[in-house]
Amino acid sequence: MNEEYDVIVLGTGLTECILSGIMSVNGKKVLHMDRNPYYGGESASITPLEDLYKRFKIPGSPPESMGRGRDWNVDLIPKFLMANGQLVKMLLYTEVTRYLDFKVTEGSFVYKGGKIYKVPSTEAEALASRTPGLMGLFEKRRFRKFLVYVANFDEKDPRTFEGIDPKKTTMREVYKKFDLGQDVIDFTGHALALYRTDDYLDQPCYETINRIKLYSESLARYGKSPYLYPLYGLGELPQGFARLSAIYGGTYMLNKPIEEIIVQNGKVIGVKSEGEIARCKQLICDPSYVKDRVEKVGQVIRVICILSHPIKNTNDANSCQIIIPQNQVNRKSDIYVCMISFAHNVAAQGKYIAIVSTTVETKEPEKEIRPALELLEPIEQKFVSISDLLVPKDLGMESQIFISRTYDATTHFETTCDDIKNIYKRMTGSEFDFEEMKRKKNDFIFCIMSNVTAGPK
Repeated sequence: MNEEYDVIVLGTGLTECILSGIMSVNGKKVLHMDRNPYYGGESASITPLEDLYKRFKIPGSPPESMGRGRDWNVDLIPKFLMANGQLVKMLLYTEVTRYLDFKVTEGSFVYKGGKIYKVPSTEAEALASRTPGLMGLFEKRRFRKFLVYVANFDEKDPRTFEGIDPKKTTMREVYKKFDLGQDVIDFTGHALALYRTDDYLDQPCYETINRIKLYSESLARYGKSPYLYPLYGLGELPQGFARLSAIYGGTYMLNKPIEEIIVQNGKVIGVKSEGEIARCKQLICDPSYVKDRVEKVGQVIRVICILSHPIKNTNDANSCQIIIPQNQVNRKSDIYVCMISFAHNVAAQGKYIAIVSTTVETKEPEKEIRPALELLEPIEQKFVSISDLLVPKDLGMESQIFISRTYDATTHFETTCDDIKNIYKRMTGSEFDFEEMKRKKNDFIFCIMSNVTAGPK
């Protein structure tokens, strides 16, 4: 313990474990510690089921109808991986895919007028008759024309702009150009571009167009939905990156109390644990280790629901995402439902786990998510948590203490990956290099295709 390290990492959330792995691969001497006896921190998967009951202070034991406790791995933070997104690229870069098996999520749905509909995200689906109630015939044709435009759009080729300036034209103006109605704008912005609010409407359109392209490209990989989910739960992800760090010389210590982060002349020099001091040049940690260096910017409510049935109107899917756009329920931010099941080795046979999440807007958060809970009825057991959204007060350039953000309400990892890339740049002074990933693209496709199963038809 009385050694000097390039980087000390506190906490084993996904953000911390990815950065630990990347720094180890880059040749840094890394010490990784966590006060908890398990991996994952705030993003852990809890097993057995009895431990989930204890964590949420639910009296008694799980009923026999829920099967064996050790058959459950319940995520505290609901997320999927975009099949062509940043986290999958990081898995490629670090080759952590060798430790994980994935399933394709079976469907992506959007809420309108109290009902849910499959998200039309390809030109063919835009014209398909299976979206009655979501779009009329003429609207479908206009939406298809919009999707063709997005698919052909190339930031490097002005010929694909069709009179739109991607750096100046707002997304609101683009929707107007294609004469899209409010309902189509809602599901395009929130279920395809995956924005949480409508603030994006008055921003330059290029980011939104690229987000929709990411969704479509991710969908094109496996067909059923753009999302992947690891077997045995999201807790497998930080463990995979922890293995990577260990292979490259990183040292891990779980169940290690952190007594003090030692700072001299405004700069971190080490961490004290059980009377010993480990010295370092840089420190990465989650907000729980430095409460005086973070500030609260909001709250997220998450409700874990155990079901004995698939969600209605999802074609009996064993996994799916449902997005409830803010305008549909008179809110400022969206509500998300993330559902997985026994098919992913996270629940007992015949059982389903649906997790509802949203940004808190009122003093009665549970009332805010009622429209989502109504979609899930009947619910066998609920586990409710309200978490603070914490962000660092400064960038850490002087103190060399780099603090991650807490996980937001979204059901994908794109915002988490943005935080990882941001911390990496602040620590190293250079952008996270995706060029290395491109070189290994063919290896990755072979690797992940052999690990992905499409699930039951």
